[in-house]
Amino acid sequence: MASGRRSSLVGGLLLIVLGILFLVARLVPAFQLWWSWPMLIMGVGVFLLVLGLATGAPGMAVPACIVGGIGCLLYWQNLSGRWDSWSFDWTLMPGFVGVGLVLAGLLGEKPGESIRAGGILLVISLAMFLVFGSFLGGPKLLGPYWPVLLVALGVLLLLGQFVARARR
Repeated sequence: MASGRRSSLVGGLLLIVLGILFLVARLVPAFQLWWSWPMLIMGVGVFLLVLGLATGAPGMAVPACIVGGIGCLLYWQNLSGRWDSWSFDWTLMPGFVGVGLVLAGLLGEKPGESIRAGGILLVISLAMFLVFGSFLGGPKLLGPYWPVLLVALGVLLLLGQFVARARR
């Protein structure tokens, strides 16, 4: 099937699904309990992912995951009222890129390179989230010992350089 025809089919199906969701949201009051404006942003992320799949561009997974991830953050903040969490939630952005790279790699775009780079970004993002969250009001998983994570990351970076040098 030609990519233009495939894109039209996917676009038409997405419009039908969105129309049904909006109609149900208008007609069924219970549906509106979980429906909120951030879901539109998540929907744009899903649309970008499906568009990338339909056109044969697995790299579209990266912007799709960024937009979808921001939509998920906004959804959580809208439900919880914790808008102040942006002080440490921004550290999840590299993780969203990492998820997109891993997904793009799994879909066929430079698999080894994309999955490795995505994994590195996920680890960095998680470490930053734990560090910044520990002293800016986020999850207190590390408590007062969050600097240990910085030391561990530094050791990993140094070991990575030694291993790379030894391979050469």
